[in-house]
Amino acid sequence: MSLRNFGGSLGGSIGRALVLPALAVTLLATAAPAAAEAEVTPAKRTVNVNQASADELARLPRVGPSLAGRIVAHREQHGPFKRTEDLMEVKGVGEKMFAQLRPYLSTSGPTTLTEKVHLSSKAKAGDGAKASKGSKAAKADKATKAAKSPSPSAPDAPAGEKASGR
Repeated sequence: MSLRNFGGSLGGSIGRALVLPALAVTLLATAAPAAAEAEVTPAKRTVNVNQASADELARLPRVGPSLAGRIVAHREQHGPFKRTEDLMEVKGVGEKMFAQLRPYLSTSGPTTLTEKVHLSSKAKAGDGAKASKGSKAAKADKATKAAKSPSPSAPDAPAGEKASGR
């Protein structure tokens, strides 16, 4: 059924007066969520690893001038990165670091990251916090055991002299 026939069945101009606004409301309702989402969601902050300068790459979390230079040198030597995962071929970028960089990386489009990203200490530490705590505890245990263990000198020997085996 066409719009003309539908409007005609409701009584001419009254039908058109009801149908056109309803159609406009329907069209606006489907477009509104996309517009609202664009307003609420900030622009994605990314660095194009195939075009970014060393200074732009250094804005990434945990990336300093030295690593940024290695990324640029790798790109110049081997050509553009096909996937963001290929960044792990660069010395200094492992799986853990890449996981932290991934949200900010792209291989096409403009670089939109305009300032240095600093990760929270929780994000930096990850599982490393437990290992660090464990190593401190291990050092403390070792020191305690060393203090409790008998020294190689005899108990009645003067300090600094070892007892003879006689």
